[in-house]
Amino acid sequence: MAANILLVEDEPAIQELIAFNLSQAGHHVMRADSVESAQGIVRNALPDLILLDWMLPGMSGIDFARKLRGDERTRSIPLIMLTARSDEQDKIAGLETGADDYITKPFSPRELQARIKAVLRRRAPQATDDPVEIHGLRLDPVTHRVSGNGKPLELGPTEFRLLHFFMTHTERVHTRAHLLDQVWGDHVFVEERTVDVHIRRLRSSLEGTGHDNLIQTVRGSGYRLSVN
Repeated sequence: MAANILLVEDEPAIQELIAFNLSQAGHHVMRADSVESAQGIVRNALPDLILLDWMLPGMSGIDFARKLRGDERTRSIPLIMLTARSDEQDKIAGLETGADDYITKPFSPRELQARIKAVLRRRAPQATDDPVEIHGLRLDPVTHRVSGNGKPLELGPTEFRLLHFFMTHTERVHTRAHLLDQVWGDHVFVEERTVDVHIRRLRSSLEGTGHDNLIQTVRGSGYRLSVN
């Protein structure tokens, strides 16, 4: 599945090469050549993943990573550090800032793609193409099909994204605000009660196969998908 990737790299040639390869792989790439520029992009909309160069003009990538991890809004964004520094101590320093992975230059496009896929599968499974199945409820992001016990189910686009997020984050309670950020995008300004409307529609679509009871309301907190 295409991911929105923020590439923070100040070397024009390297930035162009990485952006080209990511675009060829189907991802949407947002570019920044400094932390200041990257902050502006992140303020507008949260990316699915950030590729962050260590050495940047002004604030370093390491300091920016610490800032991202210290902010509740951005702390869960998957983050891969890019650097020419290959010493073990440097790798440890990068990972200790909260980076999910660390890749040293030069690297091949195939290696970068593999690292991105691995991090997204671990940290943001809703941004991958992997089918998910829970108790006979199956969702395939590639074909955009959902079935319950083998029976096709019809879902609207928002309900599809909502179900995909729930199925890749089972047993966790999600507030309405969190669901708006993750499913609608934090740059979309809609009422929190909009979530309730789409939850009702989702449950209605799942009723025919008895999977509507997987979507539970947690009083005073939000919603979760649970098999218990």
